Amino acid sequence: MDTPMEINALKAFVAVAESQSFSLAAERLFITQPAVSKRIRGLEEELGQPLFDRVGRRVRLTEAGELLLPRARQLLRELDEIRASIANLDAAVSGHLPMATSHHIGLHRLPPVLGRFVRTFPAVELDIRFMDSESACRRVADWRLDLAVVTLSDWAREQLVAIEIWPDPLLVTVERNHPLAQLESPALEDLLAHPAVLPDRGTWTRDLVEQAIARAGGRLRVAMSTNYLETLAMLVSVGFGWSLLPEALARRDGFVVLEIEALRLSRSLGVVHHPERSLPRAARAMLETLQQEQTKRTG
Repeated sequence: MDTPMEINALKAFVAVAESQSFSLAAERLFITQPAVSKRIRGLEEELGQPLFDRVGRRVRLTEAGELLLPRARQLLRELDEIRASIANLDAAVSGHLPMATSHHIGLHRLPPVLGRFVRTFPAVELDIRFMDSESACRRVADWRLDLAVVTLSDWAREQLVAIEIWPDPLLVTVERNHPLAQLESPALEDLLAHPAVLPDRGTWTRDLVEQAIARAGGRLRVAMSTNYLETLAMLVSVGFGWSLLPEALARRDGFVVLEIEALRLSRSLGVVHHPERSLPRAARAMLETLQQEQTKRTG
């Protein structure tokens, strides 16, 4: 009995059984008496048994009616409970929330967001998985994760719902004793005469750098690559090469930022989710918390 009419027929049945009257049942349900009779008749035809004996103006349950009444009451009660549970989804945010982010975002961008989230929604069990942005986006695209907070690539913007939360300028950075730091106004050709330390090939950040240098007609020489930006910063600090680092890393003591016109680059950091997936309430709450961070920045 899963159609709206059949549920209404059960409601009519219970109302008639409890009031022992078609007219009183009609008043209780705010419908006409013929409508009540039609629903009961349809239910009797469906079950193949009469449910009421009519005795004058009064009605009494048949044996089939006696059997049906407690089950009908239980079904309607469960339906009310289901509706109440769904209506209360937004009011009670809890459950397990698996989400992915990169190490850099997790260290330098997410802490205030996570702090606000756990204070507001203490019943949510956060499960934060650290991985590169490309892997995180693939897991969202494959429906293995609800959310990921990542570097937003063109692919992520095309395949997923991608919302920018933070702009993230990338700065050409060297250690203060590096030969490039001694030049008054280093040019791109000066930079490319020295090896770089950059994220792995196939990452969006590496693509940005390679595309910019290709447009300028230069040739990149990479001494070492890793997706951990903290490791790149360490390699820069020991003079292993130059790199493009987010401002949180590039402004550290002992580093010098070089102004190279061809490499004025910025990437976007934000949250992605699948366009066809309904987010659980915990994931929706995290999305709203991230968007509040965006509003704080832009407002």
